[in-house]
Amino acid sequence: MTALLVPGPEGQLEALHELPELPAPRFAAVVCHPHPLYGGTLHNTLVFRAARALRAAGGATLRFNFRGVEASAGCHAGSPGPGGEEDDAAACLDWLAREHPGAPLWGAGFSFGARTIAGLAVRDARLKRLFLIAPPIGLYPSETVAHVPVPALAVWGSQDEFGTLSAFERRSPGAAPGLTTLEIPGADHFFRGHTPEVEEAVKAFALSGLEASR
Repeated sequence: MTALLVPGPEGQLEALHELPELPAPRFAAVVCHPHPLYGGTLHNTLVFRAARALRAAGGATLRFNFRGVEASAGCHAGSPGPGGEEDDAAACLDWLAREHPGAPLWGAGFSFGARTIAGLAVRDARLKRLFLIAPPIGLYPSETVAHVPVPALAVWGSQDEFGTLSAFERRSPGAAPGLTTLEIPGADHFFRGHTPEVEEAVKAFALSGLEASR
């Protein structure tokens, strides 16, 4: 694990870069944390578990703090979209592309982080695969998740107070064919007592993507 500062649009972004136990990573993934104003940081349990699952599948990961969080410069942008936290994630993709030239770039996120990386994928063709943990469709429009332009996994808990799979299906009946959805019975937004299931789902979807690309 290497702690570093990544150049971002509002200043340096605090980050942790971790490598798999392989001679060379099979892909490189940026992992985005939940809402900055509600305690979200790169140390969030689900962010940690998602990154660990991706490394178990052979990828390098970069967890980072959005602008204004802990040692990252700047202030929370206040709304999703270009010019805010999506640009922070793009800066981290820039860093990963330089650090791991030729490796496919993937993205993951939990809650606000899932919404952020899904939004970035619409306008950044470098992202080739997404892992969206509890995207808060009750707080933001669901179209960004429904129409992701690349293969993606979206995971919800059946008791998620900010949106469930059934709510997503009602709101977005024409979801992209590349979107794989999963609901974990009994889990809330934070997957209390169910985080190992999320980690396993992320790892399985990563491995399936690597197998499909061979």
